[in-house]
Amino acid sequence: SDAILLGAETLRGLYPVETVSTVGKICAEAEKVFNQDLYFKKTVKNVGEPMSHLESIASTAVRAAIKVKASAIICFTSSGRAARLIAKYRPTMPVISVVIPRLKTNQLRWTFSGAFEARQSLIVRGLFPMLADPRHPAESKSGSNESVLKVALDHGKASGVIKPHDRVVVCQKLGDASVVKILELED
Repeated sequence: SDAILLGAETLRGLYPVETVSTVGKICAEAEKVFNQDLYFKKTVKNVGEPMSHLESIASTAVRAAIKVKASAIICFTSSGRAARLIAKYRPTMPVISVVIPRLKTNQLRWTFSGAFEARQSLIVRGLFPMLADPRHPAESKSGSNESVLKVALDHGKASGVIKPHDRVVVCQKLGDASVVKILELED
């Protein structure tokens, strides 16, 4: 499951910290015996055919990450939908969701979207959202979103998810095309 809701006995009990710690240990043990490969195959089978474009990209990103033993999947998104679809396949590695804000206007006021979408992603298992700098476009026409990717990689390194010489799968939209690429990191 994506989350566990603890009931009133946890809130009012004498040992709430110990209770949460115990539930965490139970979850960690359950994850150890979870058959990710079987789950992935069943999920792909149940999606049906023809698959939507975004669904196909999400399953491809997870399959590539499994095959190359990637340490993380980085997904560029503006709505969070692509990252949630990747997380649906329950990859064993974390998914860093880079939410790139969009500029909106109602003719009187300018606002950036993205913070809400990033917060929504916090409830999804294995999904670690980060809000990108709004000055970078969500879709790159040139085929390069290197500065945002560098920030995402630095974020992954700082959190201990990504280490030198690891492989990382990146899922992003380039113009009208969606791309899944595999990066092999250096020092």
